[in-house]
Amino acid sequence: MELIYARWLDAAAKTAFIFSVVAFALYVSGLLPPLVPHDALPGLWNLPVDAFLQRSGAPAGWGWLAFFDRGDYLNLACLAFLACVTLVCYLRIVPALLREGARLEAAIAAAQVAVLLAAISGVFAAAH
Repeated sequence: MELIYARWLDAAAKTAFIFSVVAFALYVSGLLPPLVPHDALPGLWNLPVDAFLQRSGAPAGWGWLAFFDRGDYLNLACLAFLACVTLVCYLRIVPALLREGARLEAAIAAAQVAVLLAAISGVFAAAH
């Protein structure tokens, strides 16, 4: 089981790294323009989130998914993909654990998947 997890972790992490390098190159080269211009960032970084969103025109919540054509948000997508690597690995081993009859381990991995999905969904986010 550890080898399955390790192979998937290795492949997903390498893929995320390659995507991140390409996305960053597109961003800094200007081939994919950012939603928030580079020169505006220093004046926005110190703002509270609500003010940052209002002044920059940046989306809130899951709205960023509509901006893959922007260099800054393509980089964010790569980070989100990297953050989901553990989730993907757990999803891969749950069926394998069940096939081996390791029901307790499968249940623990499934619970970890549920917690990660809840965290991604924003269930644990503080209400505004």
